[in-house]
Amino acid sequence: MLEDYRAGLTVDRRHEEEDRAAGKLLRCPALVLWSLRDDLEDLYGDPREIWRRWAPDLRGHGIDSGHHVAEEAPEALAASLSEFFATPPA
Repeated sequence: MLEDYRAGLTVDRRHEEEDRAAGKLLRCPALVLWSLRDDLEDLYGDPREIWRRWAPDLRGHGIDSGHHVAEEAPEALAASLSEFFATPPA
């Protein structure tokens, strides 16, 4: 887990900046899900607006849970994933 944080602050960030400068986009559908009872929206606003710059076929919504969505709202998470995978690309 700590390695993930380290990469996000160093090498991943550098790669992201290089990709942004090159105009690279995600070419596959992307799903953004987040907890509604966490501080993500308070800190960053609507996460879809952040990802929309990289993902033209973006879908997603908040889920009524705390930080650990998979543990706190497994049914809602499973339903969101099922719908995403059942919907053809735009």
